[in-house]
Amino acid sequence: MERKIHIHNIKNKEILNLASETNTNSLIEKSSSIRDIGFSNLITYSPKVFIPLTHLCRDVCHYCTFAKTPKNVVSPYMSIEEVIESALKAQSVGCKEALFTLGEKPELRYSKARESLKDLGHNSTISYLFEASKAVLQETNLLPHLNPGCMNEDEIKLLRTVSASMGLMLESSSTRLCKKGGPHYGSPDKDPKVRLETIKLAGKFNIPFTTGILIGIGETRLERIESLKAIKDIHDKFGHIQEVIIQNFKPKNNTKMSNSDEPLLEDLIWTIAVARIIFGPYMSIQAPPNLSPGNLNQLIEAGINDWGGVSPVTPDFVNPELPWPELELLQKETLAAGKILTPRLTIYPQFNSDLNKWADHSLHSKILFHSDSSGLSREDNWTTGKGTVPDTYKNVIPFRKSLKFYNHIKLAELAGSLNHQQISELFSARGPDYDYVIQAADALRQDSVGEEVTYVVNRNINYTNICYFGCTFCAFSKGKANEDLRGAPYDISITEILRRTQEAVERGATEICLQGGIHPSYDGNTYKDIIKNIKLDFPNIHIHAFSPLEIWQGANTLKMSLKDYLIELKELGLNSLPGTAAEILDDSIRKIICPDKIDTAQWLEVMKTAHQVGLASTATIMFGHVDNPSNWANHLIHIRALQRETGGFTEFVPLPYVAKEAPMFKRGQSRLGPTLRESVLMHAISRLVLNPVLKNIQTSWVKMGPSGVKLCLNAGANDLGGTLMNESITSSAGAEHGQELAPSEVKKIILSVNRLPKQRNTLYGGVNNQIIKKGENAGPLLPNISEITKRKKSKENLVKTTIIS
Repeated sequence: MERKIHIHNIKNKEILNLASETNTNSLIEKSSSIRDIGFSNLITYSPKVFIPLTHLCRDVCHYCTFAKTPKNVVSPYMSIEEVIESALKAQSVGCKEALFTLGEKPELRYSKARESLKDLGHNSTISYLFEASKAVLQETNLLPHLNPGCMNEDEIKLLRTVSASMGLMLESSSTRLCKKGGPHYGSPDKDPKVRLETIKLAGKFNIPFTTGILIGIGETRLERIESLKAIKDIHDKFGHIQEVIIQNFKPKNNTKMSNSDEPLLEDLIWTIAVARIIFGPYMSIQAPPNLSPGNLNQLIEAGINDWGGVSPVTPDFVNPELPWPELELLQKETLAAGKILTPRLTIYPQFNSDLNKWADHSLHSKILFHSDSSGLSREDNWTTGKGTVPDTYKNVIPFRKSLKFYNHIKLAELAGSLNHQQISELFSARGPDYDYVIQAADALRQDSVGEEVTYVVNRNINYTNICYFGCTFCAFSKGKANEDLRGAPYDISITEILRRTQEAVERGATEICLQGGIHPSYDGNTYKDIIKNIKLDFPNIHIHAFSPLEIWQGANTLKMSLKDYLIELKELGLNSLPGTAAEILDDSIRKIICPDKIDTAQWLEVMKTAHQVGLASTATIMFGHVDNPSNWANHLIHIRALQRETGGFTEFVPLPYVAKEAPMFKRGQSRLGPTLRESVLMHAISRLVLNPVLKNIQTSWVKMGPSGVKLCLNAGANDLGGTLMNESITSSAGAEHGQELAPSEVKKIILSVNRLPKQRNTLYGGVNNQIIKKGENAGPLLPNISEITKRKKSKENLVKTTIIS
């Protein structure tokens, strides 16, 4: 879903009149309320590494200690090896951004710079920056953000291909400061016309851009307002400014301005407040936290929503005497001001949501790799189906809740219908708000279903992986579009299906779950034959089979109505339907991930018809790929509405997307799956939204892993699903949590969270002790046989002699 670039409408006269506004408290009250409209309770920062590619600069700003002369540097430029070493170190501690900071075209002033560039195989600093940035992209997962100074069209177009964003501080639009005696005298690149032209060019070429002003260098308040207005005028035309920095001057030793006074705190917060009022609720306003130690709460009150880049590995090379605050301290101080600290990427969400416009195609996969569903940064290294929950995933900040979340949850607890906006907002919960949502969902679970956690002993039988549909998320199916992926195609015989069923019954299974690809030779009779043969030999087994897509295909191939076909399947022995093929019940997403599959209305029609003829079903959501909370809200609303009408869903099952082997992830077209926060929230919010019409929320041990399902069991879930015996769809996508979870292991997980394990059947009824003991005493599974089977429509299945073990 594309997030709109907002342009804030404010009249020029109103902007200029702000210069004479002296009631700072009044400005703060207005600016903070404007900020909260756009950013609510979040304050962001970018975990980054500073890479000072060169300290040489042709300008001589009278307050700067970053720029040095050739005799004061060991080497004019960092080597590529040094750049990569610094970037890899930063990557190892969770940084996502490589900020290249450098002086302005030193080769135009220093022969040593020209000679060094020649030795490096370049004729300009911009050219060498391109090589260094490209190396970071090739050798690391970091996203480059470039601050190369003033540029022309060719230079900007070149660097756009190797950077996710760029920046250039305007500092001031006042030409007075460039005259003799001013701080910018002797610095040709500080000419406001030159700098504003670079900012315009960045807009022309759709580059997410950072700019801002430096206050306290001799400018007047009116000149600050005029500088901010100049930035806004450009943004109004191109929409590319993603953040405006309000940076306060700090006097430094050994500079011409070492004895100058720095601006008062009141002056800084006045400027932040007017910037927020000028740019409105959706522009990011930033103030560096290391330049105002001890006063961070006042900066937040003034209207900022971002701390900028904070590096755990390198100092602020522009202000090296002022260290970055520790992230834990920054988090606590942000919380004390009533906000929640969260990481972002160097490219902001509104630009991240439209990468075709705002980023070079070569960068898309890396940006998506780091992104969560809101376009911010992933918070940790957890991925679906891989590893355990990190120890750091425990909030150490005090418990609190936002009024907005409190109201939403109270509505859910009273069985009110949360609307689309409210559901979407719940997915934004972070920090203590996340804790509050999770605890509320768990309390509602306790009230609804008590302390029991249920599970079913079942066997998955995926009878074929041959499929002519082109779902871009599927790593299981084999078809013409993906013949080169994964293992060999198979299509097992009825004989093998019956063997697996018999083995399952002997091991205590009460359910056989049957699903497969849409084989081009299958028709509606194929599915009928499977049911008929299983029920003939195993009349007491519950057959949980065929996704809505398979039902739709089966009915169509026989030219039958859905109702008649489902009635016939039921009469043959079908007991219930799995709620798969739902993916996201939002056609804007289905057009991307499964364009030839049944659409939202068709999926719901199959389920409604099944419920009407007496076949219960589950309901699923497969999330975390190219979707976002708005799409998730649509899905939950559809499920809730149908459940109210039919009552036919037995459970809701969140299925986090497994990306590793998915075609669209391998092509760089999707995210890495949902974050751990998003995955746990999906379980919690499902409990809240579906209350009281659907009481069972299942968590998938295959997707979440044993440690992940424990979090979900404390976040509203009350069911662990099936033991599976064979699981091939998720494992094909790269999950590592195994193909079977024995009943004894299921019980261990449940008991570890102080809950009561209970084995159930498919429809949440009880299971007799004799069958339970079979499962507890089950031996190892025999190897499966996967054959290539030649099927003839409406005829007996014939097995080829080729056997694939």
